[in-house]
Amino acid sequence: MGNPLFAALYDRMMASTERAGLADRRAGILAQARGETLELGAGTGLNLRHYPSAVTALVLAEPDAAMARRLRKRAAEAARAVEVVEAPAERLPFPDARFDTAVVTLVLCTVSDPRRALDEIARVLKPGGRLLFVEHVRAPGGRLARWQDRLERPWGWVAGGCHPNRDTLATLEASALSVESVEHGVLPKAPPLVRPLLAGTAVRDEA
Repeated sequence: MGNPLFAALYDRMMASTERAGLADRRAGILAQARGETLELGAGTGLNLRHYPSAVTALVLAEPDAAMARRLRKRAAEAARAVEVVEAPAERLPFPDARFDTAVVTLVLCTVSDPRRALDEIARVLKPGGRLLFVEHVRAPGGRLARWQDRLERPWGWVAGGCHPNRDTLATLEASALSVESVEHGVLPKAPPLVRPLLAGTAVRDEA
């Protein structure tokens, strides 16, 4: 299963956005990754080149079979050992408290249950482990937010199930993770519907 057409076009669709600043945003947030690291919804592997040497083991989870095929090819060409697992963010096949770092970039907009996904992330993180995130989100209000609501369903049809109107910060704040840092920005060279951007870190409490 999967969406072969969307997987085939994804890198091309993202190319101008990556060049205009998203690649730098990825590099900046992933520079904080340490130890055993899990990336959820890894797609075609656009984050792979940004992981630092402080990452001692890298596991990439991707539920879409078509994306996973492309991800495995890119992982095989990487200059580090990478494990690719076909699994959704809501049902991770890993033991509790395994990972030091978890990563989501442009992922929480597409998962079927963001709250459940964050519960799973909290479960597999070690106490004190961190979630690094870069996500496009619902506009804070006004005309754009209303258009995000109106166009949520048709946008999802053409954008791989993406929901442009998710209040991801509120979902993070209601989760078992504690938000440490948040930076608001814009997704460059992107349609207005998905321009509002959120980047930051959240931690699993030590207790």
